Amino acid sequence: MNAFPPALFAGRRFAVVGLGRNGLPVARALLAMGAEIAVWDDRPEARAAVELPLQDPALGLDGFEALVLSPGIPHCLPAPHPAALAARQAGIPILSDAELLFQAVRTAGSRARFVGITGTNGKSTTTALLAHILSRVGIESIAGGNLGTPALALPMLADAGIYVLEMSSYMLERLDTLRFNAAALLNLSPDHLDRHGDMAGYIAAKRAIFDHQHAGDLAVVGIDDEDSAALARRLRGPRIVTVSGQHPADVWCDNGILRDGDGPILTMAQAAALPGSHNAQNAAAAAALALALGVPRNAVGMGIAGFGGLPHRQQRVAVMDGVTWVNDSKATNADAAARALACYDRLVWIAGGIAKAGGIESLRPLLPHVAHAVLIGRDAPLLARTLADAGVPYTMAGTLDAAVPAARAAAARTGSAVVLLSPACASFDQFASFEARGDRFRELALARDLCRSA
Repeated sequence: MNAFPPALFAGRRFAVVGLGRNGLPVARALLAMGAEIAVWDDRPEARAAVELPLQDPALGLDGFEALVLSPGIPHCLPAPHPAALAARQAGIPILSDAELLFQAVRTAGSRARFVGITGTNGKSTTTALLAHILSRVGIESIAGGNLGTPALALPMLADAGIYVLEMSSYMLERLDTLRFNAAALLNLSPDHLDRHGDMAGYIAAKRAIFDHQHAGDLAVVGIDDEDSAALARRLRGPRIVTVSGQHPADVWCDNGILRDGDGPILTMAQAAALPGSHNAQNAAAAAALALALGVPRNAVGMGIAGFGGLPHRQQRVAVMDGVTWVNDSKATNADAAARALACYDRLVWIAGGIAKAGGIESLRPLLPHVAHAVLIGRDAPLLARTLADAGVPYTMAGTLDAAVPAARAAAARTGSAVVLLSPACASFDQFASFEARGDRFRELALARDLCRSA
């Protein structure tokens, strides 16, 4: 791995708006490649914290080649940021930093391959799992994008290298030339509809991961939800491999055994960090990608079995008095929470925060698993109405600090073996991120030395 040449983007001029986790590393990477940049952030404190040339995009973007807008800043719906309006007026494209990484790699002369992974849920786990499998067999690779390091802050890889990029719908909306040699769409369920207008708009954004693929490229598509299965049937151009955690497909989980047309790959019981049919589908997608990238078959199974999992995704954080405490804070929508609830026969469930459209109505078939619910956050009353209608007892705790002791008491009272934080809601009413929420849950579960680490 090497740095990009310092004059790679010499003579090119970019505007970067948003100086947070994505924008600031992107601005510095562009400077390091010799580009001329101007930056902006709506927060005065963010502007004051950087020694970079500032330019308010509202004053115009004439003379710039492109606008790099941080993924979370809207360029269309629900209302375009002034920088997006200025870019349209100037006739310049709005790009993702993943697009600029692709341009940098190809401009530098490297033929490194690109793998893109998206889906409503499971994309971080699948990205990390594939990177883990590749690293175990000595293939030069690096993961980033929506997971971990922003795409343009990644180093340059040689011809044999592989970029494994987690791609959000926000990033996929802003591609121009980026071609994924292999790409995966894991699943589709309603999410970010304010940003994409409706489900059709959201699906169109996700489908863009396949837009620039050639006939020899690989498209991996999950078929465990109807929208993804329908997309797989319509897709044309690349070689298509279907994957499933529970139904026959090109790679699928059959009675606990991950397999493809050539036979078994591994028994999923060997992969302790990947419980449930949703993780079986994640493993199937990673296996399909790894095999296409040249990983030996036996190494694929060993890599999946040896994967340690990611924080905040069904992460076992403590065990006390026979009760396992599971941090699934990444479950910021009902579909993600459903995947966790389905893994346990009887549990105490901590949920709440800022609910997505529909709340937890879609979880009704899984509510018999819940012995008691403990609710937190802004939309706890909304969730409580669904629980009451379904006959599920609940406690209105309000905060996570109050929820953990309430859950501990409920587990003892109901004989439940699991306390699950799987909020089915965003965290921003009480926490800066789902990571902060999960970290606090772990601290509380381990408090007063009442638990031993899992």
